[in-house]
Amino acid sequence: MILSMEYLYWLVGIVLAITTGMILTDREHPKRWSSGVFWGLFSLAFLIGDRVPPVWVGVGVLVMAAIAGTGGVGLSRHRELAAEDREASVGRLGNRLFVPALAIPLITVFCALALKNLKIGDVYLLDPANSTFVALGIASVLALILACWLTRDTPLQAVRESRRLTESLGWALVLPQMLAMLGLMFNDAGVGKAVAHLATAYIDLDYRFVAVLVYVLGMALFTMVMGNGFAAFPVMTGGVGVPILVGVYHANPAVMAAVGMFSGYCGTLMTPMAANYNIVPAALLELPDKYAVIKAQVPTALVMLVVNVVLLYGLM
Repeated sequence: MILSMEYLYWLVGIVLAITTGMILTDREHPKRWSSGVFWGLFSLAFLIGDRVPPVWVGVGVLVMAAIAGTGGVGLSRHRELAAEDREASVGRLGNRLFVPALAIPLITVFCALALKNLKIGDVYLLDPANSTFVALGIASVLALILACWLTRDTPLQAVRESRRLTESLGWALVLPQMLAMLGLMFNDAGVGKAVAHLATAYIDLDYRFVAVLVYVLGMALFTMVMGNGFAAFPVMTGGVGVPILVGVYHANPAVMAAVGMFSGYCGTLMTPMAANYNIVPAALLELPDKYAVIKAQVPTALVMLVVNVVLLYGLM
């Protein structure tokens, strides 16, 4: 195995370390020390997270949470090109601006399919267990090179833009990793069994409609808390879906699982915890209201939850 996920973690850690250095040396940054510590700890998690005792990684996560919770992650002022220069650049590049972004999925698919089983000697070129993610990393690096060539700019400018975007997104950039850990903790702590106990002890699930309603709304609510339907799925399915809907009412497991995940996705539309879907786009588009995406999605999510209840009740 020549290219593994570990190299991608190191690359991310290096970029974050450079961002940390830029922040700490920026005397005009309003919160340079607390922000620097935050991004520095995040960088170390990628660089040496698997080489230090897990308890120290946990301490670092708690420190990051404390810094973010007290408003310690700030945004510096970044110099931008004048409007005339931006318009001239856009006119010169035209639709070629989209080429690097479109190249990422194309190169990812090509590498994942063409290089998945490629060996050099007796060693796989791509990590067999994570070939798609490694292919995505390769595609991202190649897209960066392509972007520098098209724009006639330098990798240093790419690093500056990386810092600007990182600071614009702020603590929300860390949420996917945090929520993944939260889902594992919930699973190991037996939250599914606790949900089953609460549901059977305090809610009358002798009525099929009530059981369906609890499962659908529970999936949405747990997803809103954890920010990820995949993390909520084992909790609600293990607590209500399998023992009640399948075990008692003989629901079709495939229908139950499909509608359950769909219900979780409805919760994703309504929570800031799903930062990569709802907060990141607002930050990238520089919307004045960071919750604008969520507000636009809530009516659709509520309608679809009603539809899911009807679908599961009628098809299970």
